[in-house]
Amino acid sequence: MTPTNGTPYTEADIEAFIREQFADNLERIMFDGGQPLTEDSKQAALNQILLYWRRMRAIATRVTDTEVRLNLPQQTSPAGRVFGIEGIVDIIREDDQTIMYDIKSHDLEYVRANTGLYQQQLNVYAHIWQELHQQQLDQTAVIATAYPDGIAEALADGNEQALEDELTRWDPLVEIEFDAGQVEATIQAFGTVVDAIEAGEFTPPSSDTLAAPMPGSRSIFGRRICRLCDVRFSCCSYREYAGLQRRRTRESTFHRYFNDYGTDRAVEVRRTARLETLSDEEMA
Repeated sequence: MTPTNGTPYTEADIEAFIREQFADNLERIMFDGGQPLTEDSKQAALNQILLYWRRMRAIATRVTDTEVRLNLPQQTSPAGRVFGIEGIVDIIREDDQTIMYDIKSHDLEYVRANTGLYQQQLNVYAHIWQELHQQQLDQTAVIATAYPDGIAEALADGNEQALEDELTRWDPLVEIEFDAGQVEATIQAFGTVVDAIEAGEFTPPSSDTLAAPMPGSRSIFGRRICRLCDVRFSCCSYREYAGLQRRRTRESTFHRYFNDYGTDRAVEVRRTARLETLSDEEMA
């Protein structure tokens, strides 16, 4: 996106460009057989991108290598299966420093509460980068683009001042310490997962786990993770969890209906009608 007349782009120009590219990319994904998104889902995804730009502009404008594809092929699992590890990251190279960023559409609280999980992945990515480019990495970090509730409420209310205040408080950058000593263990852990998949060993978490909040997050495991799984309806834990949720919904609906006496005025009208009926019966 380069100005043709020498005039710098305005903020409105940049956001219009983002919206246009988002629509084009979404159309290509649908053309390639991607799953259609609801209007709410599309708007939420677009909001994440726009808010990432507004909040992380200082980083986004300094990225020197975008969507760098990292590939570690010909790894061997504990059972002797050959597999590869692949990832995509952004790189900033400036002032003799190299920084790797992994952008995740995850909750900030969840990332902070589970930095060990992200460290494992970034350790491998950092290892691949250093092997491929023979260049030292000075820092690795995750950018968690899922915006917090305060921003969501400001967007829903259309309150621009509240949105600016919430954006100022929001810091989606989580620095992750690179530990080269853990790379081999992480690769072997990936290999163990490969063996389990190839052997058809799919042991699901319990339905209690599915119904509980994830560590460091208010999101329920079954809603956040399982709803993205294509085989969830063949999973005994998910079926049990879904059945429990349906029962709770039915009970909640029944209790709301059973305990809904209406407005005070409606209750008074019914009471008056009942008294009038009793009086008529007594008079008869």
